[in-house]
Parts: sequence; C-alpha cells; structure tokens
Amino acid sequence: MKPFFKTFILTFIFVEAISAQNPIITDVFTADPAPLVYNNTVYLYTSHDTATVADTNYKMPNWLVFSSTDMVHWKSYGSPLSPKTFSWATGDAYAAQCIERNGKFYWYVSTFHKKDENSNGGAAIGVAVSDNPTGSFKDAIGKALIVNEMTTDMKHGWDDIDPTVFIDDDGQAYLYWGNGSCKMVKLKENMIEMDGSISTFKPKNYIEGPWVYKRKGLYYLVYASAGTKPEMIEYCTATSPEGPWEYRGIIQENVPNSFTTHPGIVDFKGKSYFMYHNGTLPTGGSYRRSICIDYMYYNDDGTIQKIVQTKDGVKPAE
Repeated sequence: MKPFFKTFILTFIFVEAISAQNPIITDVFTADPAPLVYNNTVYLYTSHDTATVADTNYKMPNWLVFSSTDMVHWKSYGSPLSPKTFSWATGDAYAAQCIERNGKFYWYVSTFHKKDENSNGGAAIGVAVSDNPTGSFKDAIGKALIVNEMTTDMKHGWDDIDPTVFIDDDGQAYLYWGNGSCKMVKLKENMIEMDGSISTFKPKNYIEGPWVYKRKGLYYLVYASAGTKPEMIEYCTATSPEGPWEYRGIIQENVPNSFTTHPGIVDFKGKSYFMYHNGTLPTGGSYRRSICIDYMYYNDDGTIQKIVQTKDGVKPAE
C-alpha cells in the first residue's frame, strides 16, 4: 500500500474515533454524572455499575473520579471512595456530588445506613472530605449527615438519596436531595453541619436526581422526572435558592436503553455542557449505564433549549 493511502486511512480512522464521543467512558460502566470545575479542569464524579447482564437490580460498589481539560479526553483516577469508607454505611454507592470550599473538597454521597443507635436503617446521606479533588477521601464527621428518620413526608425508606450541593454568591451553602419529594436544608460554612430545619417540596413530575445551580441571577432545579416512563429530565427556575420554584418543562427526552437518566450541568471554557447517562455501550442497560455529554443552550429569557442527544458528543474545548 502506498504511503499516501496509509496516511489517508489512518487519518480517517482517527477522525472517526474522535467524532464518536458518546459514551465518554467505555472501559467501565458509569452513571449519575457530577462535574466540578477546578483549576481549569473538569473533575467528573460518577457512580459505578457492576451488575451482570442477567442481574435485575443495581450493583454499585463504589464511586469513581475522572478529569479532563477539554471535555473529550478523560483520565481515570479509579475509586477513591466507597460505602466501606463510612463505618455506618451498608449497601450500594448511589448518586453523589463533590464541591470545593476553602481549599477542601466535600463529596456528598447517598447509600444505606446500618441499623444502629443513630438510625433504624434506610437511605442516608454522608459527606467525605479531601484536600485534593481526586482524594484520598475520608468520612468528614464519622456519622451520616442525613438519616431516614429526619424526613417523614415520604413513607418509603429510600427517599434520602441523590444529593446536590450549591454555594450561593453570598457564601450560603444549600443541600438538596430526595426521591419522591425534593428536600432542602442550609449548610453551615464548615459544610458538614445543617444550619436550620429541612424543608420538602414537590416540583411537577419530580422523581429524583436533583441538580441545582445559578446562572445570570436565576436559580435552576433540574431533575429526573415522571413525565413518562422511563424517566425524562425536567426543570424549574426561581429567583431564590429556597423557591418558590416555577415549572419550566422538559429538556431531555428518554435516553436509549436505560430506565433512568440523571443530569449533571457545567460551564467550561465559554460553553455549557449537559451530562447524563444511557445504556448504549455493548451489553449496557438500565443497570449497566454509561455517561454522555452534549451541548446545552439557553434562550434569551434564561429558559433551556431541548437537549439534543448525539453519538458524536462534543468537540474538544479550547
């Protein structure tokens, strides 16, 4: 084969490889994306699906961390945290989010609580802390931050899951979470204590997986919804992090081959990105999910345009 044709074929293969970015991680099954921008790098905190093809429920032994400086090429740091990190925890590693404050990294996680003097069991939220975004992480308080007994509006034992954390411009931190209803509580500046009582509310079609952020003075609450079965992503906006929340509609339709979906939203190098999971990897499915990224666009009034799910994903950020 002539050198020209070899070069052409290799170039074509390379272009094809970088043009099909979704899912972004292909060597393990990842779910529940939670991006964090720090020092011009995006750190991605994920759940980890290890169920077999024949399993009919989740098997999620730990959380994973990845990083990227261009949203296309991702470096893996393995698993710096699992439920075993917490002496009070048992069961799986559900959706979680990490945030930086005062040079420390606080990773809010959802798992289940052992039956002991602090809880009779059920879902619980813990917080781990590290001096680095990739760990190592340790239990920040030696007990759960939220236990099932603290929220009684929903009668099932798995309603205290899927934490998202947000720090407003005035320095006040807020924690949101919940299955069946959305719960909210202020956090003290140390990020490991509640500052006040828990409130609960039910956005239209809300199921779980909240993601809260602020853009141009408007607060966004994005969540997995019951608009159809399987889940979609819908959202509300407010002029205060405590609401009231105005329903705005659907931004992501059902994803391929997965009952669930989960939002993770980040601005990086001048563009907005929407992260989610689906089941499109070979042997993938609802319990073997994979994270994808597509562009996110806003209208002039702050409303979010429908997310266009693609196989190509995004181009390298510059």
